Order: sequence, then C-alpha cells, then structure tokens
Amino acid sequence: MKKASIKDIARIAGVSVATVSYVLNKKEGQRIGVDTQKKIFEIAETINYTPNRMAKSLKNNRTKLLGLIVADISNDFYSSIARNLEDEALKLGYTLIIGSSDENAEKFEKLIDLFSQQQVDGMIVAPVVGSEDALSKLINKNYPVVTIDRYLKGINIPGVILNNKEIAETTTSYLVEKNFDEIIYIGYDTKLPHLLDRKLGFDTSIVDSGKNIVKKDILVGLENITEEIQTKLEQALGKNPKNTALYFSSNKLAVAGLAYLVRNNINVPKQVSVLAFDETEAYKLFPADITYVQQPLEEMANEAIKLLDLQINQYSTITKKITLSGNLIIKNSIK
Repeated sequence: MKKASIKDIARIAGVSVATVSYVLNKKEGQRIGVDTQKKIFEIAETINYTPNRMAKSLKNNRTKLLGLIVADISNDFYSSIARNLEDEALKLGYTLIIGSSDENAEKFEKLIDLFSQQQVDGMIVAPVVGSEDALSKLINKNYPVVTIDRYLKGINIPGVILNNKEIAETTTSYLVEKNFDEIIYIGYDTKLPHLLDRKLGFDTSIVDSGKNIVKKDILVGLENITEEIQTKLEQALGKNPKNTALYFSSNKLAVAGLAYLVRNNINVPKQVSVLAFDETEAYKLFPADITYVQQPLEEMANEAIKLLDLQINQYSTITKKITLSGNLIIKNSIK
C-alpha cells in the first residue's frame, strides 16, 4: 500500500502543497484560515499520514541524534545521569548515543570523532585529563557541546557542574562538629578540577574550624583502586581505630573502602564513621546505612539538554556555566 504524502492531503483538501506544509509544520506568518487548517489536520489523520522525518532531517541538516561521553558507564553516578539525559532528550525529540571514555583521553577523542562521523547534532561530555585538544577542536568548529559533572580549566564551554568546593566544606564541617579525633580524606590522585575542588573544600573546612583534629589524606590512582584503598586504609587506621571518620570523595572509593572495613570486622559507626560523595545501590550491601552527598541528577540532565538544544538551534551562543548544589543525606554511618 502506497504511503500517504502531503501531495495527497493537498489534492483532497483542494489546496497547495505549500499550504499543507505550512499547516502541518505549524509555521508562523502564514494567513491560513482556521477552517482550512482543521480540514488539513482531519484529512492527514484520516489517511494515516506520517511525516518523513528522515527527509525533514536532511532538509534541516539535523539528525536529532545527541552524543554522550561519560567517564565510566559502570559507575552508578554516570549510568544514572545517562538515563536522566536520555529521558530529557526524548522530550525534545532527540535520541541519545552513549559512549564511555574509561578516563582515557585517547578513547575520549575517538568517541568524539565517531560521533562527528555519525553527524550528531551536539554532544554532552564529561571531560577527562588530557582531553583539552579534542574539546578545542569542537570549539573551533563551532560544534554544539556541553560539559556535565566536570570542567577543564582554560576550556570555555557551556556546562553543568556541582558546587563541589562548597558542598565539601559544608559536609566536612558536619563531621568536624562531631568532634572526631581524626578525619581521613580518601580521594583520587588527579588533576581534574572538580575533584581538586572537593579536596580544597575538605581542607578549608578543617583548617577554618581551628580544632585540634588529625587530618590524613589517602590518594589513589584510577587503576587498582581496591588494592590501593585496602593497603592505605590498613596503614592509616591500624587494627583498632577509634573516634575516626572517613570522607570518601566518590562512591567508587567508598565501596572499596567499605569492603575493607567489613572484611576486617571494623564496626561502622562505632569505630569508624563514614561519609561519601554520591550514592550507589552497592551501599545497600553494607550493614550500616551510608551517609552520602546526593547530586541533583534530574536537574543536571535537564539543564544540560536545554543548554545543548539552545546551541543546536542557535538560540544562544553564550558560554554559560550552571552550578547546582548537592544535599547531604544523613544515615546511621556517622555516630
């Protein structure tokens, strides 16, 4: 059976093809009577007219595809943000293609090249260390791009980030007020600014408190996280820790650290209190309910998609940074 076309609608309605096109595409500025518009819509429904979206995309030079590059899709944070971005994209008629860079700059650049070849209308990316050149190429091509969760210094791209320094200060202050003898920061040995902001917020809070608190840092690489965390926690905590708090700067670090505590029968929160950045389903596997910093994933996704859509449709070329705030969800992992 032949597929219905706008020519068929025009013939039945007794109007021009241009008139049908204006009505169905809801274009403004054309003086077309209400009765004629109603008639065209009724005929289109009667003959089961379906727009040729591929042809429309070619005409508008749009594919309605968006590329998303996350740092690690196996991380609950990024899988959750990807789902929220997908939902927000669909509301505007976009389909999301997802790639994971695995914190590798070379893979990040290859994904950008792949998405460019697939002619995505724009990209949302979580930058990795060493990805400055790849992002600069997109900027030079005026390619619509938005960063999410992270940013790189010197790269002027619209983005959505968390107020990492401020929320780290606030949450560390919560621990400080509990009068722990020792607070240990567990983070990454990295150059990523958003993680350095968390470390700065932690340090600032303890220094500004003026309290006599022993502060220790455990910094690990992106590989062999579990082994490094366990070795360094053993050195830092000893066999029988008391009145100590652990501040994990990511959920992945927290899971590795919690596994060590359980294996060594270190009680949370009696011996060691725990606070972690970001939530994960894995926390449910541990005896204590973990206190964590909750990021506004739905709002981050909504703002990122809006920023990208504005670029794609040339409504805005302003380099805009949107900073959102997290919430501390207090559970029983802190005494």
